[in-house]
Amino acid sequence: MTLQQRVDTDMKEAMRSRDTTKLGVLRMLKSALKYAAIAKSDAETELNDAEAAQVVRKQAKQRQDSIESFAKGGRPELAEKEKEELSILNDYLPQPMSADEISKIVHETIAEAGATSRAQMGAVMKALQAKVAGRVEGKALSAEVARQLS
Repeated sequence: MTLQQRVDTDMKEAMRSRDTTKLGVLRMLKSALKYAAIAKSDAETELNDAEAAQVVRKQAKQRQDSIESFAKGGRPELAEKEKEELSILNDYLPQPMSADEISKIVHETIAEAGATSRAQMGAVMKALQAKVAGRVEGKALSAEVARQLS
């Protein structure tokens, strides 16, 4: 089942259970997925799971930014609502990798690429991005590669 199919299925389930919060989040997510498909080529195109996960990640980042803004602005009730929406979106993101897993995959990729210095960091990062498919934040990945190449 693709990510988009899972969103559709969960949206129907939220309608049946009358879960208005989850339904609202899933409707916004479905809309964002549709906009991404249109931007890619046309409305009938279905995004692959990596592209769909990128859209979900973007939506989650927006919620995180809103939480921070509402907290700074003294609006805890709105921040709480955004936290609830964020927790729903996090269910659709791939599980993040642990530090040990990151270290191991970076070590393997460096060996595969035959990299020996920081000058070859770009090639290693490109190969890693394909392997981790959004399960690791770019900064953390870059820092680990730089650490191991030093």
